[in-house]
Amino acid sequence: MPTMVERVRTPRWVSDFKSFIARGSVVDLAVGVIIGAAFTTIVASLVKDIINPIIGVFTGGVDFSNVFVALNGQHYATLADAQKAGAPTINIGLFINAVINFLIVAFVIFWVVRALSRLMPKPEPKPAGPPADVVLLTEIRDILRARAPEPAPPA
Repeated sequence: MPTMVERVRTPRWVSDFKSFIARGSVVDLAVGVIIGAAFTTIVASLVKDIINPIIGVFTGGVDFSNVFVALNGQHYATLADAQKAGAPTINIGLFINAVINFLIVAFVIFWVVRALSRLMPKPEPKPAGPPADVVLLTEIRDILRARAPEPAPPA
């Protein structure tokens, strides 16, 4: 009599999942995501700790984080005061900061990718096949050979 373990069959999706995970592109994607997450912290630090202070010097220290609209009609000196009071706010300045940070990060990544692409070896071009006219003539020769009568054996 079969045991309980022998009666249980492995569902088909398990083998499908194993083959999906074993594909090279999935593994490459996973590695890319992990490296991307690590790279994100580096780029975020570059933006926050190096680029933003330089931009602050040139713009006179303009900080958009306190540009907001309190929806309860009251006036608050800072966004922190409005949030402490529990006022609903539209945080325009934080959105502007997010857009500026995105543009800076995109610009930095553009230059990093551009530099890395120059370091990577360029793939060698594949050798070109025979010209189209040679291929056509070869096909015609093969057709004529197939149609030609077999030579008679010598007597």
